[in-house]
Amino acid sequence: MTEDATEPGESEEKSTGDGEGMTYADAGVDVEASEQATAALLDAVGNVVETEYAGLLDVGDQFLSLATDGVGTKLLVAEAMADYSTVGIDCMAMNVNDLVAAGVTPVAFVDYLAVDEPDEGFAEQVGEGLRVAAERAGVSLLGGETAVMPEVVSGLDLAGTAAGLAEKEEVFDGEAEVGDALVAWPSSGIHSNGLTLARKAITAEYEYDDPFPADPDKTVGEVLLEPTRIYSDLLEPMREHDVRAAAHVTGGGWRNLSRMGDHRYEIADPFPAQDVFAVIQELGDVAPREMYETFNMGTGFVAAVPAEEADALADATEDGRVIGEVEEGDCVAVRGMEL
Repeated sequence: MTEDATEPGESEEKSTGDGEGMTYADAGVDVEASEQATAALLDAVGNVVETEYAGLLDVGDQFLSLATDGVGTKLLVAEAMADYSTVGIDCMAMNVNDLVAAGVTPVAFVDYLAVDEPDEGFAEQVGEGLRVAAERAGVSLLGGETAVMPEVVSGLDLAGTAAGLAEKEEVFDGEAEVGDALVAWPSSGIHSNGLTLARKAITAEYEYDDPFPADPDKTVGEVLLEPTRIYSDLLEPMREHDVRAAAHVTGGGWRNLSRMGDHRYEIADPFPAQDVFAVIQELGDVAPREMYETFNMGTGFVAAVPAEEADALADATEDGRVIGEVEEGDCVAVRGMEL
């Protein structure tokens, strides 16, 4: 597979995103319906002080923030591979990165492991992944809960909650401005979103223990289990360079950038997509637009920053770079392809 297979500038002529290939909704996940259900839940609860990524509680001079999330159907790959060593990292990352996107420092984490029957083997692997992730994120593991629920859970489910603190002036405004530059950092791979579509596309032709077609030194399962990158190291440089808003590219893919406000996010120079995305696209006959509306496509985190600070922010981190800018409008456009 070549990287060009997933580049919209090369493939948009073949498909406008309205083709008849596999979609995330066809695979079983309707992102729009999920967002509507979440909105209904928040409306019913009421009195929720929230950013686009984490709720905030005023505790005097600081905000206390909480984020909660799980690993999703990536757990099915782990179960098939009998390898749970990385899913703890995914669980931590999906929560911690949401706090970072709000400008909040993660400080603590608790997990919730639900199983149909207890198993010390995979529980130990999950715990080891959480330990590694806590070191990377700089948080304390305060404990967790293991629930045995044979009539509710088949196999296991893993979720967690991260707590964070921030001085009130440290929290990002959450609103980009026209003229801002977009600085981004690469993903480590598929992360922990879109696995329902990815699994159905790839397993139509390959088993998890088959060599990965673009890198035979790895198996298909190993590539899909590559853990989510943790972005907590970006907090200090983002604060120093006056970041206005940030986006963790997760469910909904690149459309997540619109969480930074109703503007046009013009992406001219995204990071190259890893080979796993080209394989998914080819085997599932997935339209380019669907790929960018489902997956991170090689870019895991994006920040909107005043244009004069952009190069300095990128240079202050190991692998950041300017990928685009904020313009008048109301969409995300990747090399001209509007999402």
